Amino acid sequence: QVQLVESGGGLVQAGGSLRLSCAASGVIASIKAMGWYRQGPGNQRELVATITSTGNTNYADSVRGRFTISRDNAKHTLFLQMNSLKAEDTAVYSCNADTVVAGNNIKVWGQGTLVTVSS
Repeated sequence: QVQLVESGGGLVQAGGSLRLSCAASGVIASIKAMGWYRQGPGNQRELVATITSTGNTNYADSVRGRFTISRDNAKHTLFLQMNSLKAEDTAVYSCNADTVVAGNNIKVWGQGTLVTVSS
């Protein structure tokens, strides 16, 4: 079993920056890809960025060039550096881990952290 705990959310003005962290614990070896998702007010949850165990990254078009996803495998931590924030980036950001347990693919989610961007 893997547990994920996010931190780093808060209130920031448009144009500002925030760095989110996601600390993983438990059966770390079962983690394959990780990612950040977000759900804004009245919206469905959407992909923000993902990163594989080998460091390959993928971004939503809306954040590419502004956000950077990274992972510190030694510290079992996932990061999301968010720059040039816009009001439309306001959302609850959740960390996700794709794990393999006994041959089964299982997605694990953190509890989420709120990011509010004021215009």
